[in-house]
Amino acid sequence: MSVKNMKKKPRHRLKPLLLMGAACALLSARSASAQEIALYGGWLRGAGTNTYSWAIDYTEGFGRYVAGSITWLNEGHMPDHHRDGQAVQIWGRLPLAQNRFVFAIGVGPYRYFDTEAAEQGQGYSNTHGWGGLFSARATWYTSRRWTTSLQLNRVQVSNGPSTTAVLLGVGYQLDAPDEPGPRAWALPRTHDVTNNEVTVMVGQTILNSLESQTSIAESIEYRRGLTHWLDGTLGYLHEGGGLKARRDGLTAQLWLTRAFLDDQLTLGIGAGAYAAIHHGEDPDERPTGDGILSGLVSVSASYRFTQHWAARVTWNRVVTRYSRDTDVLMGGIGYRF
Repeated sequence: MSVKNMKKKPRHRLKPLLLMGAACALLSARSASAQEIALYGGWLRGAGTNTYSWAIDYTEGFGRYVAGSITWLNEGHMPDHHRDGQAVQIWGRLPLAQNRFVFAIGVGPYRYFDTEAAEQGQGYSNTHGWGGLFSARATWYTSRRWTTSLQLNRVQVSNGPSTTAVLLGVGYQLDAPDEPGPRAWALPRTHDVTNNEVTVMVGQTILNSLESQTSIAESIEYRRGLTHWLDGTLGYLHEGGGLKARRDGLTAQLWLTRAFLDDQLTLGIGAGAYAAIHHGEDPDERPTGDGILSGLVSVSASYRFTQHWAARVTWNRVVTRYSRDTDVLMGGIGYRF
């Protein structure tokens, strides 16, 4: 399969730093932890067709009327476009019905990854860009920390189709509120989430092509808590041998991490670099821009079932400059000390 090289365009190099800075400010406010996590699914209209959409979202309060959220949004499979990405939003919210019902409007930047069909049906390209995510949400808070939501999303991008989606969501308040409804401010932390952790994981690599080819993946990772809300990791990742994107190498990331349920559950979002060797079938035919360094964006969750042992699942997105992006879905066992 031939691959269409991405056209080089002037890049605003500060934009990724601004997005991570916004996420950092969100998760470190008052040394807070995320309050609510929710899963959404529904219907999307874009590029003249109907498809699905889903999202994973967690939200923190910055007072009674303001909140912030970080979202991983998937926009389904539109003709010639398979697009998803991360968004950071600020929300204005209005509690009603003794705080049981909350109406909110949110806006923020959207960093997207789009697998596009190449011209004349010749292969595909992985395109990365920026857009805006505009949302309206209505949420009902039950007496047992569960929430149900109806959300309207509008994604506006300059290169590619803009979309509109209607989503239904179910959420859970990880920090129990003092009264019905959303917690105005998250609880402070007094110690680091992580001391030291070594984790071995196995899973699946999915090439971000139109066919989504798969292969077995393995990794080992060392994690160290740096502050009450920041972890650092060093690792080795092998993406498998059954793909054109056969790679293995070293990873380094910083993580915004929070703990819940008496520190048994942790959630985190990480970003960093992946120094990998690309083992192509024919090195002389590699696309231009094929380099050693790629970006690595990840979300991870762990559950501690003894003092020292924990289960961990991680979703990695490898971001390349040569249309070999992958999703690496991993699960494994870690030892903490």
